[in-house]
Amino acid sequence: MSVDRPDPLLEVRGVDVRIGGTAILHGCDLTARAGELVAVVGPNGAGKSTLGRVAAGLLAPAAGTVRWGGQDVGAVRARRRPHHRAYVPQRGRVPDGIRVREAVELGRAPHVGLLGRPTTTDHDAIDRALARTRMTGFAQRRLSTLSGGELQRAQLSVALAQEAPLLLADEPTASLDLGAAVTVARLLRALADDGLAVVLVVHDLALAAAIADTIVVVHRGRTVATGPAEEVLTPDRLAAVWEVDAELDPGDGARTALRVGWRPVPHALEGR
Repeated sequence: MSVDRPDPLLEVRGVDVRIGGTAILHGCDLTARAGELVAVVGPNGAGKSTLGRVAAGLLAPAAGTVRWGGQDVGAVRARRRPHHRAYVPQRGRVPDGIRVREAVELGRAPHVGLLGRPTTTDHDAIDRALARTRMTGFAQRRLSTLSGGELQRAQLSVALAQEAPLLLADEPTASLDLGAAVTVARLLRALADDGLAVVLVVHDLALAAAIADTIVVVHRGRTVATGPAEEVLTPDRLAAVWEVDAELDPGDGARTALRVGWRPVPHALEGR
């Protein structure tokens, strides 16, 4: 018996992007549904962050379509866009002197009425966002005093305060230590389990395989594979895209590892 899948909250179809006369993306596709975590992976310079920006409506494609909930992004007014999607950049700006709760209040701003006075509903949404990311106790801390992991959770709090059904995050675990990266990864997985559509641009293939429902591989500006980790992160594709001798160990699904041939093969063993 077939199971009906929800309609996509994000559809990117046949997208081309040119920046400064240089072709960056060529016919890229990306789809995300409620309750699904999609990880976009690829080598440096492959175009995955550009694809994330296009999906977030921050960069207009030269060709192709981007739809949120079936609606063309170009038809969505700027003030309404935060109601459709939340975006966490790779290197978010940290203004001097601003506190965590003040930052999250800014994330809630698209919902605040014309008088600019937050209602009880707005304050409740801010409280929920802080609690969801375990940042309630940091609400009065200045952003500039936070560790890398704490700052990333604060940025996710800002995004969650928008209460958008689609969350896009560009390299949210970059430069984090292992414990902080795991905390952020688990949070993103939990958000998808709670019903959000989550799109994650990430370098860590083992992390992507552990938490994502779908992996999208971007190589030289094209989406070359889409599907479950065990189907798309094959040794042949790892060799073709990343030029490494590697194999994904799926473990039990929640614990994954990437077995990489770090050392060159001794000449005596070559050809055996």
